[in-house]
Amino acid sequence: MRKRRVAAFTAVTGISVLGVFLSNKIMFMKLKDPTEIKEREEAAGYFNPDMYSRLPKREFSIPSPTGYDIHTVIIKKYPEAPFMIFCHGVTETKINSMKYVNLFLDKGFNAVIYDHRRHGDSGGRSTSYGHFEKTDLKAVIDHLITEEGEQTVFGIHGESMGAVTMLLYAGSVEDRGAFYIADCPFSDLTEQLSFLMAKSSRSSYIVQMALNLAGTFILIRDRYRIRGVSPKEAVKNIHKPVLFIHSRNDNFIPSHMTETLYNLKEGPKALFIPEDGGHAQSYTANPDAYSKKIDQFLNEHFYSK
Repeated sequence: MRKRRVAAFTAVTGISVLGVFLSNKIMFMKLKDPTEIKEREEAAGYFNPDMYSRLPKREFSIPSPTGYDIHTVIIKKYPEAPFMIFCHGVTETKINSMKYVNLFLDKGFNAVIYDHRRHGDSGGRSTSYGHFEKTDLKAVIDHLITEEGEQTVFGIHGESMGAVTMLLYAGSVEDRGAFYIADCPFSDLTEQLSFLMAKSSRSSYIVQMALNLAGTFILIRDRYRIRGVSPKEAVKNIHKPVLFIHSRNDNFIPSHMTETLYNLKEGPKALFIPEDGGHAQSYTANPDAYSKKIDQFLNEHFYSK
């Protein structure tokens, strides 16, 4: 009997240790150094500290519904222009959004950038790949409308996890944006994790067991189900126009996930799948084509209204 109890205790301990390890890998993905992000974006010509310092902007923190501050910057260059809200990808910061900010400032938009939970200057204990982030996005939008008025018009651009956050917001919280641009989102978190885990294990059984264990521990530790982080379900509820973008050769989030989202979305939509560029590199690899596709999308679904 004693041997059985020891064996059971050992098994439970082993499973617990493995569950914590796997959930840690997901909840606490290693972040990039914010200083290195600034240096990288400056070297690439996307972030100019002098020009940024001269932009008319307000910098502040917004309380998150889940108990921390969201560091936010509103850039208001044009008094009566619509806004673009930018959601950066996992491990990045709001400075990574500046290349898109510059693109849309040139198109006559104002801008809002902010750091997701646990990233940059924002608080937050863990990364939830859109689950908690979607309500933070709503908090940013609510603050913008409070400052600028109920008549405020805005679109949202999201990259990678930021695109997932945006789609979950629009499809499960409120479809309040005038339009959305989703750059390289995954279609479902469980499918994305399975894809990544399969790179290190050829056994689908082991991958599924690891995913189930990680999901159980995330539910216990972070109080959400990874199976609920599903843009392919949310996108069915989005009625506003969506431009879906994804580089064909993305080896981190496969481009077929965006094609799935595009096919599931009813109503106004557009798709841009450039051949060049890796993950979150559609713009940097195809700047002119990217900009022209956005102009075409805006002319058809925004300016014409």
